[in-house]
Amino acid sequence: MQLIDATSPEAQSANIVADNVEQLKSLFPELITEGPGGVSINVDVLKALVGDNTVTDADEKYGLNWHGKRLARQLALTPSTGTLRPCPDESVDWDTTQNLMIEGDNLEVLKLLQKSYAGKVKLIYIDPPYNTGKDFVYPDNFQDNIKNYLELTGQVEGGQKISSNTESSGRFHTDWLNMMYPRLKLARNLLRDDGVIFCSIDDIEVSRLRALFDDIFGEENFLAQFIWRTDGNFDNQAKIKTCHEYILLYAKSVECFPHPPVVDPSTPTDSKLFRPEIRNTIIKNGPKNPVSGITLPIGFPADFESGCITSRVTPWPSYLGDAIVKNGKLVNPITVESGWSSKDLALEFIKNNCVPIEDSKGQETSFVIANSGAIEVVKRRSDYQSHVISVLNGFGGTQKATAQLIEIGAFFNGYPKPVDLIRYLVQMAYGKDGIFLDFFAGSGPCGHAVMEQNAKDTGTRRYILVQIPEPLDSSEENQKAAAAYCDQLGKPRTIAELTKERLRRAGAKVKADNPIFAGDTGFRVFKLDTSNIRAWNPNPANLEETLFAHQDHLVEGRAESDILYELLLKLGLDLCVPIEQRTVTAKDVHAIGGGVLMACLAPAISRNDVEALAQGIVAWHKELSPAGDTTCVFRDSAFADDVAKTNLAAILEQAGIASVRSL
Repeated sequence: MQLIDATSPEAQSANIVADNVEQLKSLFPELITEGPGGVSINVDVLKALVGDNTVTDADEKYGLNWHGKRLARQLALTPSTGTLRPCPDESVDWDTTQNLMIEGDNLEVLKLLQKSYAGKVKLIYIDPPYNTGKDFVYPDNFQDNIKNYLELTGQVEGGQKISSNTESSGRFHTDWLNMMYPRLKLARNLLRDDGVIFCSIDDIEVSRLRALFDDIFGEENFLAQFIWRTDGNFDNQAKIKTCHEYILLYAKSVECFPHPPVVDPSTPTDSKLFRPEIRNTIIKNGPKNPVSGITLPIGFPADFESGCITSRVTPWPSYLGDAIVKNGKLVNPITVESGWSSKDLALEFIKNNCVPIEDSKGQETSFVIANSGAIEVVKRRSDYQSHVISVLNGFGGTQKATAQLIEIGAFFNGYPKPVDLIRYLVQMAYGKDGIFLDFFAGSGPCGHAVMEQNAKDTGTRRYILVQIPEPLDSSEENQKAAAAYCDQLGKPRTIAELTKERLRRAGAKVKADNPIFAGDTGFRVFKLDTSNIRAWNPNPANLEETLFAHQDHLVEGRAESDILYELLLKLGLDLCVPIEQRTVTAKDVHAIGGGVLMACLAPAISRNDVEALAQGIVAWHKELSPAGDTTCVFRDSAFADDVAKTNLAAILEQAGIASVRSL
């Protein structure tokens, strides 16, 4: 039974304007547009329909436009006033991991990552909120997004819940587009030239999302619109049961993106040539044969004089015979399907220092070592002929993804994606390394998939996940179980806590299932917050008090590690770069990135401290011998006076550390 309250239409007088708009909409749907106040009438279109000759085509142009697009573009260009604070206690393998789980509004986080990760991300996968007419919570505010974010997530006392889409506006496309546009603009900057982005979506916004991607990435960089069969995800009340969603794929530059090396799931995978660790291996130089002097691939002993080379051709290998090696020479030539002589090719390959060679038709050939120690001839060009198809079957849907969470004891209250599906997408990025980013992390399937794939092919891929700590309300039916799960863990009731717990459990399971895998299953946790550097905020009524309060430019209560990691972000260093610490004259000195950045954030530096402190830093700097220029940072309020500050800077500059800064 529906409750009628003071806000219900039934309790209010007739809305004449709304009735008129509805009548016009039924006659001329093309009149309806969206403005700042909701649905409105496009007057220019109305004039054209009634034959008004004052209408011109001066403003007509092809493309996707909506109210707020200009502001959304400006929002992407506005620098963030926040920082990322490290949380080692919530992390796994903090000292060694290269993975990141960042808790915060992804718009601000993407801005903060620009200096450190621009042009470094190989693949982005995102599963943004689908525009279903329900709330999606992202606090985009042109004036102070950080303040709104902290209020929204209950970290400071503030106003009521902020949301970008409410029931009152329903499926208001402009709200959703304004949320997506600046995030995609910033995400593109992070991609490598050969990088790609995948985006999950459903029927409601797929057409507008493609137009949005065309606008930001360029229509020429569209690669595919995958249809993912979401087995079991049916709305039984719908007139037509939709059992699919979409995944859009765009390249940053289609010219730079190589053919994906992924195997079609329908292709038999028991052949060792389809295993990524075999298929993607290029043999490096090994020992020289003492008889022939020919450099042999790694894996063959130095005294190798005879052996067997098995010739196969991908993608459907067929046994074609053996080429025998005697006295360091290949004999018994074998003709493969293309008419090549595998003996001659193998010999040329070895003489060419194991660099891939081409036949007369320009097709590239390489060789891999099989489990038996024999060499297999592999046509890598065939390997490039991708078996990726645009229909994704057999991965399951939300039910399977939920079962995967239950298997590891994790929980999520939304619509998680199956790990196998994301792992399949991960494999489309050629090679076994690189950074993989998901800034709508949800339950964290992207991080889970990266760890699983690394375990399968001994890869070194890294992940960066971003998830807003949206509060869970136990009074709401669809959030009750998730809130109870957080209570059981003793964690705050937020979606980000569900993400972190899933990553912990997934990493443990990957290790348990792959006991010989020594790869990275940890992650560093960072949380979005206001900057550690205090902004100038004068009180006109008491300037003397304001000046006194701003003697220390750093926010009170922040740890040295908070300040150090903000320096990393502002100077463009990786958040997983190693940090070393030494004590010099009873003061902690940090060397970041092998000495590219050095910092001493001691609260007090007297004139008597200057000489010993500076010489200690200089000695350590010489020992580290960093490849590039070094920046050295101190706390500005620490210096006893300007003389102490000037003398310390002079000593460092004379020793070749020219960039000396204070906070």
